Amino acid sequence: MTIYRDHGANIVTMKTIAAGQFKARCLQIMDEVGATGESIIVTKRGRPVAKLVPLREADPGSIFGCMRDSARIVGDITLSPWQEEFGDRDPIVEKWERLNK
Repeated sequence: MTIYRDHGANIVTMKTIAAGQFKARCLQIMDEVGATGESIIVTKRGRPVAKLVPLREADPGSIFGCMRDSARIVGDITLSPWQEEFGDRDPIVEKWERLNK
């Protein structure tokens, strides 16, 4: 086992294996990583060159309803913000009419 630093002070311990041994036992090692969930570092001449990590498939679910409860309605959704503020009167049109009299 070798200790590597991962993003600052976090210390992560991982198994290491030489590339030749990995080549000879590749399928067995892949099954082990899948079963245990533990990553393995593959080394070549003592230097890390690859990392075998378990694949965790996310539950795709359905896209319909994925945003449920992420927003809330405030006020009357049938009125525009302009109508909520000024009602049926339009202050810009009123000002324009006053200027053009």
